[in-house]
Amino acid sequence: MGALIFLMFAFGALVILPVLLLKAFFALVFLPFRLVGLVLRIVFGTLGGVMRVGFGIVAMVGALLAMAFFLVLLPLMPFLVVGGFVWLVTRLARPRPAVRLIA
Repeated sequence: MGALIFLMFAFGALVILPVLLLKAFFALVFLPFRLVGLVLRIVFGTLGGVMRVGFGIVAMVGALLAMAFFLVLLPLMPFLVVGGFVWLVTRLARPRPAVRLIA
C-alpha cells in the first residue's frame, strides 16, 4: 500500500508539477499584456462614461429646446406668417429709387 501512495506522488510530481510550472510561466509572460489591457479598459471606460454623460446633457438640452419650440413658437406661427405677409406687401409697395448711370 505504501508503494502505491509513493507511485501516486511520483506521478503527481512528474505530470502535474510541470503543468503547474508551465501555467505559471505563461501567466508571467502574459502579465504585461494583461496589465496594458487593464489600463486601456480603465481609460476607455472612463472616457466612455464622460462621453455618455456629455451626450446625455446635449440630448437633454435638445429636448428642452424642442419642447420650448412646440410650446412657445408653434402657437405664434400664425402671427409670424401674417407679419411676414404684411412685411412683403409693404416692401413691394415702397417706391424704388431711380437708377443713375455713372459714366
